[in-house]
Amino acid sequence: MPHVIVKLWPGPSEEQKARLSDEIARSLAQVIGSKDSSISVDIEEVAPDDWMARVYEPEIAPRLGRLYKKPGYGAAR
Repeated sequence: MPHVIVKLWPGPSEEQKARLSDEIARSLAQVIGSKDSSISVDIEEVAPDDWMARVYEPEIAPRLGRLYKKPGYGAAR
């Protein structure tokens, strides 16, 4: 039952977000064998001025050692 939350800056269209969601679901199905009916994807837009306080500091920085893909900004540089 994978649930994926994508946080990104505002800007992508609804069509782009739907395509992204479809691609994430397709990858989950292909790579780990999840059924499409068990996958959910949420896309949350976060303003650039809020990113560090709302996303990086509480969610990324404390988990840097566990991240499979680390960002190229902030303390991870």
